[in-house]
Amino acid sequence: MIITIPIKNQKDIGTPSDSVVVLGYFDGIHKGHQELFRVANKAARKDLLPIVVMTFNESPKIALEPYHPDLFLHILNPAERERKLKREGVEELYLLDFSSQFASLTAQEFFATYIKAMNAKIIVAGFDYTFGSDKKTAEDLKDYFDGEVIIVPPVEDEKGKISSTRIRQAILDGNVKEAGKLLGAPLPSRGMVVHGNARGRTIGYPTANLVLLDRTYMPADGVYVVDVEIQRQKYRAMASVGKNVTFDGEEARFEVNIFDFNQDIYGETVMVYWLDRIRDMTKFDSVDQLVDQLKADEEVTLEVTTLPLFFFFLS
Repeated sequence: MIITIPIKNQKDIGTPSDSVVVLGYFDGIHKGHQELFRVANKAARKDLLPIVVMTFNESPKIALEPYHPDLFLHILNPAERERKLKREGVEELYLLDFSSQFASLTAQEFFATYIKAMNAKIIVAGFDYTFGSDKKTAEDLKDYFDGEVIIVPPVEDEKGKISSTRIRQAILDGNVKEAGKLLGAPLPSRGMVVHGNARGRTIGYPTANLVLLDRTYMPADGVYVVDVEIQRQKYRAMASVGKNVTFDGEEARFEVNIFDFNQDIYGETVMVYWLDRIRDMTKFDSVDQLVDQLKADEEVTLEVTTLPLFFFFLS
């Protein structure tokens, strides 16, 4: 069980006993983050300590950089992030706004307030962790903390360090398969089904039109292989993102053609799990050409295997 507590400052923290504190922002809970929690769980088992995380509702960059809308986007929605932290063994989760006031804390002040309030006995941090307005690094942690400090090295693949930055770029590029490998599970998006123009029904490919419910990154325009979860049941589907250029559509849409499914689900909240990219959005000269392409897309979609979860962790 995870206890999630929104806090305004260190006075709201109520960790009653010694703990293992894992430091970081954790957007995505990717393989590098998962290694932090593997190490934390191993350390916690020795003395039966709880794992505690204090992190931020939004990116610290909001308080540190000029505003642009992408600063408010996440890889995972807050509920999904909390669910994954629970799976990683976190028992107490404190959520704080990274404000100008928080950003002004020196490293010494951060430890004297927040770390002290969490009763940290062991601290686990990634090799690239930074803290304090005086810009201290992971190697400096031991200068401010009398307990055990564990610095976890990077988790790498053939392309280098696994990071949230790489995942964000993979999503924006439409490389959802790569994003899923780095995350350790398929990228999820949450949407609500709304009424569309029902054009897909007239050509044999009815779609559910979705409105994204969260401030999460969306893949680049294109056609994708996805799984759609409706009422805890998963169905294979094709998703399209972008303008329906064959019909001179001007409005960007997010639609899914769900296989072996014919129910009305307007107003339903569904989860879309992105598996692979098929192609770009294309303007066809005729409806017949579009239908032929959709048939080919369907064949590709059915051939894609949903890899078991252990693949994502081992690959």
